[in-house]
Order: sequence, then structure tokens, then C-alpha cells
Amino acid sequence: MLKKITCLIICFYLFTTAITASAQQQDRLQVIKQKLDELATDVPGLNQKVQLLVTGVSIHEYLNAIARSNNLSISSDPGLNFSISDTFTGVSASNILLLLAQKYNLDIAVVGSIINITPYRDPNQFLKPPPKELGVKYNGANNTLSLSLTNDSLAAAAKKITQLSGKNIVVPGTLQGKIVTSYIADAPFEAALGKLAYANEIKMVHTADDFYLFQPLEENEEVYVNGDKNTGVRKSFRNNAGGGQPGGGGASGLFVRQVNGQKLISVDAVNSPIIDLVKRASQETGKNYSIYSDIKGAITLHVNDVSYDDLLTLLFKSTEYTFHSEKGIYVIGDRKLEGLRTFRAIHLQNRAIDTIVTMIPSEWKRGIEIKEFREQNTLLLSGSGAQIDEVEGFIKQMDVLVPVVLIEVTMIDVHKTRSVSTGISAGVSDSVKTGGTVLPGIDYTFGAKGVNDFLNSVGKATSLNLGHVVPNFYVRLQALENNNNIDVRSVPKLTALNGHSATLSIGSKRYYKNTTQNVIPSIQSAQSIFTNVYQEVNADLSIAIKPIVSGDDQVTLGIKINISDFTAIPTDGSPPPQAISKFETSLRVHSEDTIVLGGLERTETDDSGSGIPLLSRIPILKWIFSSRTRTNAKVVTVLFIKSTIIR
Repeated sequence: MLKKITCLIICFYLFTTAITASAQQQDRLQVIKQKLDELATDVPGLNQKVQLLVTGVSIHEYLNAIARSNNLSISSDPGLNFSISDTFTGVSASNILLLLAQKYNLDIAVVGSIINITPYRDPNQFLKPPPKELGVKYNGANNTLSLSLTNDSLAAAAKKITQLSGKNIVVPGTLQGKIVTSYIADAPFEAALGKLAYANEIKMVHTADDFYLFQPLEENEEVYVNGDKNTGVRKSFRNNAGGGQPGGGGASGLFVRQVNGQKLISVDAVNSPIIDLVKRASQETGKNYSIYSDIKGAITLHVNDVSYDDLLTLLFKSTEYTFHSEKGIYVIGDRKLEGLRTFRAIHLQNRAIDTIVTMIPSEWKRGIEIKEFREQNTLLLSGSGAQIDEVEGFIKQMDVLVPVVLIEVTMIDVHKTRSVSTGISAGVSDSVKTGGTVLPGIDYTFGAKGVNDFLNSVGKATSLNLGHVVPNFYVRLQALENNNNIDVRSVPKLTALNGHSATLSIGSKRYYKNTTQNVIPSIQSAQSIFTNVYQEVNADLSIAIKPIVSGDDQVTLGIKINISDFTAIPTDGSPPPQAISKFETSLRVHSEDTIVLGGLERTETDDSGSGIPLLSRIPILKWIFSSRTRTNAKVVTVLFIKSTIIR
């Protein structure tokens, strides 16, 4: 809809303009016709008919031909320079002249009987245009200003604003010819003037006596938008000398503004010499300074609203230079110079100094001397003040209380063991009594009297005389089955600092004989040398736990467990067999929570026996002439781990 309205307005404007121009043209031709008609009474050649056929003839030759044929006096302006091609039959000279005036925008003047033809010049073009109405509106109720200026005079705009608002606006002589352009709608009065100045690269100052002054930018000044998103003016400078330093010729901008009584600096520098930035910042903030050494180097920097001290810290960071304030004077120079060195004692509250020193990055230690006072748990730092501040901040972050973790480990072995012992044993002993157990298992010993009574009973029943045994003879009958259940193996309590491992190892050691035979050949006979070496074998229970405490009082435990046992003790000197279980995991628990770890399972089998050779291997008889023990064991180890944070 808006596009249609715009098109209609444009068309109406063009149509009105065309009508106006056409009307003006008709009026002008009517005046010329009237002049020619009045002259025709005295010069009859104007009404005389002309026969004319020309092609590409200049305007001057064309007019001369008409003048000669009709006995007319015609003068043409030398500035006319165009060709004419016409064909006329029975047309008066007056009509031809009127056509030329219309067709080629000519003006015809009559002086006596002389007709003077010149280019037409609109007399309105020499008229001064009417004064332009400036687009300035002021709302006194809200103290807002609206501007719509396009290539208008700053002085005229200031005059108009002063008339409407009643507020004094001053434009100096250097800005009297300044042309401004700005479009602002209903903005606060002072903000509108500030944005008018920003848009046209000038500055506006509101004085203490309530005058608003427009001023031109001084050398090295420029308008910009500061860190608070407000417009302002800052000084920019360029190092033209260079001095052979890196960064010679780099561009920089530095601006100082006062906030709550403190002067803050904004810098936008690209490859600019450090010394130039130091001098400019010191001058703008009114700081007293003394430079003790040649400051070299360039920097690229962009900061907003920083203090003078913070700016110097940024400029000298990672350089050989530093600064020190003494009685309001900033001493600037090489870090190693007298007067620029400083020292500071840092007393640690929670950590040991040896651990803190190892944590400090080696790059930070360069140029700083660190002394340790173990008796006071204190570090003495000597060197550059800025570098000491950096190291001190790091040390204070690291000097926090390290929690201690109490770890309680309960290890329980669950045994599923079945051991069966059977057999008959007999022998002679000095003191053997008849007796033993029948329940829950049979383990009974018969003395000589009991055996003789048994033989006599068999003899009576079978009419066989089996004889008697000696008085010290005995017989042992065994048929036992044993089961084991639970065995609490170890209940250690360990403590460890956060991030350090706590270990426990309990075990036993066995030795076995390793015999080595060395044969030494000789002419008569070979000689053998036997060497016995006893090798050790360890069976250990080892636990290693590494706690790591997080911020929400949770503990991450890294657990490593190694369990090894001797399953039997050989009597022939061979290496003892071992059962080995290993366990390694990591998990996260809350403080004082108990976790259960299981699944460490091992199986042990033992089948041993003794008896009379040959007879102990005959079926049925082997149960009489031998003793046997068979053991099947399954051991499952369960661990209960409880961690408690101690602060």
C-alpha cells in the first residue's frame, strides 16, 4: 500500500511539473509572437511566404537565407551551434522564427527593425532561492530535540535551536562555514547535540555556566564509541620518528575519562612503541614519572577504562621492565636496577613450602629469587614487584587445606571347603590308650587290649585262633569330613592425603631348594659338583588405594588389590604352589559410605594319601592298608571399604 501511495505522489509531481513548464513555455512564445506581429506592420517581409528546402544547414546560414529572401535584418548569437533540416512551402517568416524559438529554446528580441536571436535563459535562475526552513523541533515539556538536517549550516542550525529552546549554543568562527547532516527524533537535548557533533566529526562541550559549545577536533583527536557504548573524543597519535625501534610508525589511540573521581584510560594501539604509550598515559593522567633505562619494544593493545597502574602492568608484562611508585613518583626501568627490586614474605597456612615451590612454573621463577624458611613455613620472594604479585597470587590459590581420607578395609574370606580323611593306621607306641570320637566323625584309637579282645571274639565266632598283638600295639580308625565357612582375614585402617596413595602389605615367605649340578670332565672320570641354592617365594596380601576428593565431598578411589596364598607346602623341597588373585578398579562414593567389592574367587584341590606299597593300590584292600585325605576348597574374598574425609 505504501509503495502505491509513493508512486501516485511521484506521478502527480511529474504531471504538475510538466503542466507548469508547458504553461511557462506558452507564455514565452506568446510574447515573442506579439513582438513579431508588431514589427510586421513596419517590416512586411515577416508576413511574406517562404519556399524553403534545407538539409544539415547551420543555424546562421539558415537565418541568413530567410533574411535575404524576405528582406529582413536578423542578428544571431555566435554561441548558437546546431544544424537544421527543414522543408517549408507557403509559410511566413514570422511563423518560421516562432517555430525555431519553440523547437530550439531560443529567445527573440526586436530592436527597431532588427531581429536579435539568442539562446533562451530562464530569468528565475538568477533569483536567490527562498530561505530553507530547517528541520528543528524542540519539546520543552520533555526537553527533547528532533533534528532533520541535510547539508545545512551549523551556525544556522545552532541559531534555530537556541531560538526554540532558549538554551545558549555557541559556534566558534572556525565552524561558521561547517555544513552538517543529522537525523534525530525526540532525543534528550544534550544527547541530541552530542550525537550531532559525533555525526559531523566535531565535539560538543557543556560548560559549567550552562553553555553548549561546538568545537573543532584538535590535532590527533578523533570521535569514537567508548566501552560504555557512549560517544566521546580521544586523542590518537602516530610515532613518525620510529627511532629504529620495532613498531616505528604504528598508530595508537589513547583516551582518558574520569569516573567517580578516578581517571580511567582506554587504549587502542597497533604495534605502537611502549615508551610512547607510557609517556602519553602519564601526561593525560597527570602522573609524575622517571625513566631509568631505555624502554624498547612495541605492543598491540586494546583496553577500556583501566587504571594507570593496571595499564603499566599490561605494558610491562613479559618484558624486562617494571615500575615502582615512591612518594607519588613512578620509577620505570629495568627490573634488575636498584630501586625497582622488591621483596615479600609469604607465610603459608595450609601447605608445606617444599610442595608449593615445586608447583610454581619455571617460567615464573625466572628473575625471582626464592628463599625457604622451613621453621616458619615461609617463602621470601625477591625481584620485580609485578612478577612477585603474579607468583603470590598463584601461591595463595594453591595454599588451601588438603583433606585427609581415612580408609577402613575389611577383608573376609568365604570358604566352601570339604575335606574327607579315611584310613586305618597301626603301630607300636609306649603309651597308647583306647579312646577317641565317634560323632560327628570317626577318629578312634584301639589299644593292645582292645585289639586282643577283638581277635578273641573273631576266634570264637570262626573257630580260628588269630593270636594276640604285643602290649604296646595300637590301631587307629579314621573317617572324618570337615567344612569351613567364614574367615575374617584383615581389618586395616589407612589414612592418606588427597591425591596420595595408601598401601598395605601382609604376607609370608617360603624357601625351596634349587640344586644345580656342574659336571667337570677329566681324563680318568667325570666329576660332578652339586650346588644348592635356596630361592624365596612370597605370598602377600597387598592393598593400594588412592583417594581423590572432589568439591562436593565425594571421593574417587583407585583400588589395587593383590592376593596370593600358598596352597600347599611340599616336603620334597620343590617350589610351593600358589593361588593368585588380582583386582584393580576405580569408583566414586560419598564420604562415609561403605562399598562392597566381591568376586575374587579361587579354587583349591588337594588329594594326598599314604599306605603300604602295592597293597595301598589294590581296590578294597587299599582302604585297609592306607590312609587318604581329599580336600576340595573354594575361597571367595569380599572387601568392605569405607572412606571418610577428615578436614
